[in-house]
Amino acid sequence: MCNNIGHPIATMRIFHTADWHLGQTFHDYDRDYEHRCFLEWLLGQIDARKPDAMLLAGDVFDSVNPPASAQRMYYDFLKKAVDAHPSLQIVVTAGNHDAAARLEAPAYLLSHFNVHVLGTVRHPTHSTIDYSKLLVPLKNASGEVTAIVLAVPYLRFTDLPHVPQTAEAAAAYQTGMEAFYEQLTVEARRLRDERYPNAVLVGMGHCHLMGGAESRDSERRLIVGGLEALTASSFPAELSYVALGHLHKPQAFQDGRVAYSGSPIPLSFTERQYRHQIWELEFAGTGLLERRSVEMPRAVALLSLPEGGAVPMTELLTVLSNADYGSGLGAEQYPFLEVRYLDDGPDPTRRHRIEEVLKDKPVRLAATKFEPRLQQMGANDGNAVAGLGDLRSIDPLEVLLAAHRDSHGGAEPEAEVLAAFRDILTQVSL
Repeated sequence: MCNNIGHPIATMRIFHTADWHLGQTFHDYDRDYEHRCFLEWLLGQIDARKPDAMLLAGDVFDSVNPPASAQRMYYDFLKKAVDAHPSLQIVVTAGNHDAAARLEAPAYLLSHFNVHVLGTVRHPTHSTIDYSKLLVPLKNASGEVTAIVLAVPYLRFTDLPHVPQTAEAAAAYQTGMEAFYEQLTVEARRLRDERYPNAVLVGMGHCHLMGGAESRDSERRLIVGGLEALTASSFPAELSYVALGHLHKPQAFQDGRVAYSGSPIPLSFTERQYRHQIWELEFAGTGLLERRSVEMPRAVALLSLPEGGAVPMTELLTVLSNADYGSGLGAEQYPFLEVRYLDDGPDPTRRHRIEEVLKDKPVRLAATKFEPRLQQMGANDGNAVAGLGDLRSIDPLEVLLAAHRDSHGGAEPEAEVLAAFRDILTQVSL
């Protein structure tokens, strides 16, 4: 590829991935086998496609205290990747599930192996932000810097530039986020103009965009009050691409300029129909030339039975007895199973009866869900039980907001209160 005066145009290939959630416990089962399969597959893709760089946009781990096995898996992957491809550049940012400071602790050491880890925002003074820390120049195969990554980790209220207090915390969050990315882009532009005139600007973020498809069973709303405050337009137009993490379903906005790569494995039963993949990005000249989905095979199936919805217990047992769970599978490959049945009153033997039917089947019983029979009635008949099916669907922030409005004449809590409450929820949910 050449420009109009015959000189080759510098190109760069980048992988975009996110939301690995290493160390996740899924209904008391670990996911180590599936994550090992993903990381082996990813190493194979790096071997085959030879990207210049890989962006990992947050939620490396599933909790702030990941098990040792998950940490070994992460560092083993990094070692194998850089051993096989010394020129590969890896940029890792922290998500809301990660312990940002812990993730960043070995950053200085890892930087000597072309692995750049950004977990925290540095504040030299109370009122200033060190934006330069978050800028990572990337080289193409020819050794020329052809991209500058704006490596933004998950941002809390305390990370944002000071913005005037507003009646709604979500509006303050959006204003602060947009100001942060705008100023960071100014710094990136300055770096490009001074040192790397041919570089494209590539953003990273871990956030929740308005209109994005979400899985409420495994994704906690990041914006106070459960509101999605950001849009694709929140990111400066000068960014050729924005690699996002947090939403587990692959999806793109603004003709692919802003995109979520999605998670490599389904993290809840509501995600069992998701496609799992990474994005392969090709940059040329001053922008994004192509964005391709590279799909990965699923190592373990997630099943929800009966497929048509909840049924009475006797019918459920028949369905479970006759279902095909596969054959020739190792124990780590057994499907995870969610069963759904209609509640017909107290029955302390229910779980035991299900387990008895499944005890010789190549399947792992992960979850049982019931629907009250009265839920099938009209609204006037079933009000008392309509909301009892799944307490996990209740958003604690929404409960707080409703209680505060009821006690204070409809007034919203102050932004600082909501921010503190959100941080507490993040800690107790991990």
